[in-house]
Amino acid sequence: MSTQVPQGLSEEAIHTVSEERDEPEWLLERRLAAFRALDGLDLPDVIQTPGRRWTNLRNLGFEDLVDPLNQRDETERVSAEGATVLSFADALDEHEELVREHFGSVVDPETNYLTALSAALFTTGTVVHVPKGVDAEDVKIRAEMNSRSLFSHTLVVAEGNASATILERVSNGADADGEGDRYFSNVVEVATDENAYVQYGSLQNLDEDVYTYSLKRGDAARYATVSWIEGNLGSRLTRSDIETELNGDSSETKIVGAFFGHGDQHFDVNARVWHDAEHTTADLVTRGVLDDEARSVYEGVQDVGRDAWDTSSYQRENTLMLSDESEADASPKLIIHNHDTEASHSATVGQVDREDLFYMTSRSIPPRTARNMLVEGFFVPVLEEVEVDELREDIEALVRQRLD
Repeated sequence: MSTQVPQGLSEEAIHTVSEERDEPEWLLERRLAAFRALDGLDLPDVIQTPGRRWTNLRNLGFEDLVDPLNQRDETERVSAEGATVLSFADALDEHEELVREHFGSVVDPETNYLTALSAALFTTGTVVHVPKGVDAEDVKIRAEMNSRSLFSHTLVVAEGNASATILERVSNGADADGEGDRYFSNVVEVATDENAYVQYGSLQNLDEDVYTYSLKRGDAARYATVSWIEGNLGSRLTRSDIETELNGDSSETKIVGAFFGHGDQHFDVNARVWHDAEHTTADLVTRGVLDDEARSVYEGVQDVGRDAWDTSSYQRENTLMLSDESEADASPKLIIHNHDTEASHSATVGQVDREDLFYMTSRSIPPRTARNMLVEGFFVPVLEEVEVDELREDIEALVRQRLD
């Protein structure tokens, strides 16, 4: 069942978006192709059980949220020596052939309804190009959303033997439009050549009147590594898809995720890895905490292809609930088509350990302080996996702020 195209969205609006940015004809054609595909595309898949859809994306009300001609953002970009870090518009002016070659090469615009909508409408984004042999350690992207809807597209291209550590922060700006629901879309593509290394860290702390959809996908070539760090604390409904295709022999990926929900926040978090080459390795680690009436849904998929000999793939997900009204579901999955595989997956959902809490309070620690200490301790195993000090410290500070 396809989704109705939002009112006010037309080919004329697509032309306006493209013309205002003086884009080349080929990009306009790709925008129009994505727009024309909308009628035949579904929303992203969600986990369903008989009589229940765990996340109902159909209730988003795109007709009211999507405002293609009034998108505004304030984005700061910090480059590293030897790397190119440009807004999407500037990259088209200075490196058009690079963008043309790689745009849509990792994330097909017609993957689902929301990716096609983003490909048709995006007005902001970043292109990061790391030439062969360059080590770019401190690339930073700080994005502020200042409109009812905002569509962003980030493209990372790492050539052979290059490495990059990229830190992205997404929040609302001081100029955010009035009151009412809003929608933020964030698509990230990471393309690598042989022996490249890319670590992409993202921290989303949008206001809780924002609905968020993000799809981040990497293509790991031979001996390449694509790793992700994903922190989600903001927005009312967050749909986060982190994916890596291990297409080259001896390629690797690590996906580290952390979320903390309160109020009526809803997190739909997904981590997926495709092992399609020999000697590949994946490690998926996610931890989340829920308070009040918050809800989380987690799906982790490790898909081992027929030609993926000597595969190592591991997955762990844990959710801690602080109230009786919070709710969590987890669905880790192994899909194995090659017997030469070492793999495991696990998921746990539970309340704060009452014995630990009793032990701490019996030693004169106030109940709330004891609970907060247990929550901070719960996040330690996943935060230890965060290799970017600045991002780890930011997540720790936001967790303490929420606990307070």
